[in-house]
Order: sequence, then structure tokens, then C-alpha cells
Amino acid sequence: MAGITVNNLRRLDLNLLVTLDVLLDELNVTRAAERLAFSQPAVSVQLARLRDLLGDPLLLPGPRGMRPTARAESLREPLREALDALERAVAPEGPFDPSAAQHTWRVSATDYGESTVVLPALNALRATAPHTRLAVIELPPANLARAAEQGEIDLAMHIVSGAPDTLRQKLLFKERYVLAGRAGHPRLKRRPNAKQFCELEHVIVSPDGGGFRGVTDEALAQAGLARRVVLSVPHFLFVIAAISQTDLVAMLPWRLVRGNPALRLVEAPVEVPGYEMCMLWHERVHRDPAHRWLREQIAAAM
Repeated sequence: MAGITVNNLRRLDLNLLVTLDVLLDELNVTRAAERLAFSQPAVSVQLARLRDLLGDPLLLPGPRGMRPTARAESLREPLREALDALERAVAPEGPFDPSAAQHTWRVSATDYGESTVVLPALNALRATAPHTRLAVIELPPANLARAAEQGEIDLAMHIVSGAPDTLRQKLLFKERYVLAGRAGHPRLKRRPNAKQFCELEHVIVSPDGGGFRGVTDEALAQAGLARRVVLSVPHFLFVIAAISQTDLVAMLPWRLVRGNPALRLVEAPVEVPGYEMCMLWHERVHRDPAHRWLREQIAAAM
């Protein structure tokens, strides 16, 4: 409110503004005291403090009670708006109504996370919250914590290993690897032995680009073995297309390829450790009802 200095703001009691709001509405000290559940002398004392702070009489005696000064009249509307806004700000949050929500969610996920986490949750999200939008983006793991802290993303899908320890997390599922090739692949009619497995031509996913070694190669090395990796790509979905149309094979996450009629899945002859997939979010949104609802929907879809 114009005219109140910084020093005056420090002296200002919020109760004084509430009293002024009621006085401007009632234009009568007695009725204002009744509404505020104060004594009439207490309201008169507060009015005197307001006059001192604002440097204006505010309310003057009139034929039927009191009449506002021009300054008081100019304060009436902005004061009511300010008190309404403050009341909304401190009011307890109500339950989240997904049917009326118009949020735009931003989720960080790789193409694997899109297929195994976002896609299974999509139908329920659209049916329950039809006016919301979802943006899926892919961020480098090193950027997740900063992006979540600054509100650039709401959630991130990531493996537990290497997840930023500054973010909250919820385990979604445990994943394992299977050997995948095209349906009818002549060398996948049955589970290959270790020698046959190493002789196959393999595709590998290298998120950083250009790598030809992964967890399968580390497991093979412990047994003194090595496989033939002939193709390295940055995304899982291209691998599926490649092995569906050639005799290349790949060690792929089971959830990514299960139920795909174009593929033949067999167990590998070497034990390759899997991983745990989790959902990450920042503390700043942990208690937000809308965000909590989103997390619950995704977890339920798993």
C-alpha cells in the first residue's frame, strides 16, 4: 500500500490490516469490534495506531457512523485483495482433483524409461487427468539434481545406481537382461552355450556414444570369454529394429522386449547382473498434493 515505508512495514501488525479492512466495511467501531470479537476500546486503539502509521485520519465522524477519507477509500480494494491473497497462501491445501487439473508435467527419461515407465502409465494419466499435458525430455544424469531443484523437471526415471543422493527416490521395479534376436533366428532355436553366444554378432547400447563394452562384457571377462560386438548405438529402440530385421542379437532389458512377436527371447549362458529402476524427485515438491498424485499413478502402473 502506497505511503507505507519499509520502517513502517516492520512496525505493522497484520492484525491492524484486518481491523482496517473490517472498519472500512462496517464504518462503525462498535460493529467492527463485534465482528472481530474485540472490545470497542481495543479497536479504537488499533485505529489510532493505523492513523499514526499511515499519516491519515482514515475514518471521520459522520451523521450515521463514520465516513472514510479519500486515503481510506483508495486503500479499500487493494487491502481486500491483499488479505484475500494472503489467506489463500496460508490456507491448508485441499485435495488434488485430477479431473480439473491443467498441469504440464515434465519428466526426464531415456527411451527405455519412456517405454517401461511412461507408456504403461499413460492411459491412466490421460483418462484420470484429461486436461493435463506431459513433456518427456532426456537429460544427462549429471543434470538431474539441478533440473529438479530449479523446477525444470517434476520427475526423473533413472537406475538406482548412480542416482543423485540429493533427490528422493522410489523403487519402481527390478530389471534383468535376456538375449534377444529376430523371431526365427537360426541360432536362437534353443539357448546357446557360452561359445555359441560369443560367436553371435551383438549390438550394444552405448548412451555416451561409440562404446563397444558393457556389463555383459564384464561378466564374460570374469569367465575368460569375449563376444563379438559389431554395432554400437545410443538408443534401445533402434536396437530392437536392427535385431528384428537382421541376424544381429542383443542383450536387452526384459521389460523392453517382453511380448514382442517380432523377437525371440532366450536366457544367456552367462549371468549378467540386472539393475533397479527408480523414480526421482526433489524435496520441494515432496508434499505437493498434485505431485504426490502423479507419483502414485506412475508407481501403480508398474
